[in-house]
Amino acid sequence: MELLFLLGSIIWNTVISLALSLLLPFRLLLRWLLPSDDDGGLTLYEGVVWHERRRPVHHSFQYNVRYALIDLDCSPLSSSSSNHFSADEARQIAETSGPVSLLTIPPSVGYEQNPLSLYYCYELEDSTASLKKCIAEVTNTPWGERVTFVFDPSSDVVAKALHVSPFMDMQGSWKMKATAPGRDLSVVISVQHPDLGEHFCAVLRAQRVSSSNAPDQMFFFWLMPHKVAVWIYWHALKLWWKSVSFVQHPRYSYPAYREEAVSLDKKLNCCKAGVYGTSGVCLREDKDVVGHQFSWTDAKWPWS
Repeated sequence: MELLFLLGSIIWNTVISLALSLLLPFRLLLRWLLPSDDDGGLTLYEGVVWHERRRPVHHSFQYNVRYALIDLDCSPLSSSSSNHFSADEARQIAETSGPVSLLTIPPSVGYEQNPLSLYYCYELEDSTASLKKCIAEVTNTPWGERVTFVFDPSSDVVAKALHVSPFMDMQGSWKMKATAPGRDLSVVISVQHPDLGEHFCAVLRAQRVSSSNAPDQMFFFWLMPHKVAVWIYWHALKLWWKSVSFVQHPRYSYPAYREEAVSLDKKLNCCKAGVYGTSGVCLREDKDVVGHQFSWTDAKWPWS
């Protein structure tokens, strides 16, 4: 049944995107006739996403990607008109006082696909702002479920809290690191599994697009979400062809997976000395250490 829903969703989004793409030249003409100097606090980035799965079979690929870095204090983006947090909401979650920027792939011709969006939350110190925390916003495909959590961008370990791939189980943790956006930026995520070790790694590296060479935003991001979705589905087929085991969504087989992720996350964060056993679980306990405060958004119809 879910396969039928998936095919229907692909067909529906294709039709809508085709219709809106036909209108795109008229929208571009209107913006050319009525130009605006306001960039909405938006900076363009272009780079590469690289994935490598080392076990149980080796599989790697990379694709070009385009991102927008949005200054949420300058942008009209708000929770009432967007699926993302506003600047004040992000500051409250991260417990910071400075500017907030959102790295994301904007919707294009009626479609949005964002496996990962990042909020960069800065702290004001002596009239200067330094990157203090990041908020990860992880969304799985095709269900559209989402989990958000705060992490330390210098380096952090977070219990796996979302079924992001039907070819990967829920065991293990994410090791995450992100640099502050400047002329370039990077995000590195590796998966530590109790049996397979560090068996998966995903890396984003991007460079800022010069404002003098920046194209129109609608053209720059045209079909970018669609390309990301195509890469996800295409390499899922390749993994299936390589006989990688299919893992059913834990909501069917183990509904308490979220509570287990919270429990594992507390264990991972209880050890300040970083002493871990072979299973990746901390060997010491510190009851004062708090986990990453996960917040989940359930799948919408027809996946709910």
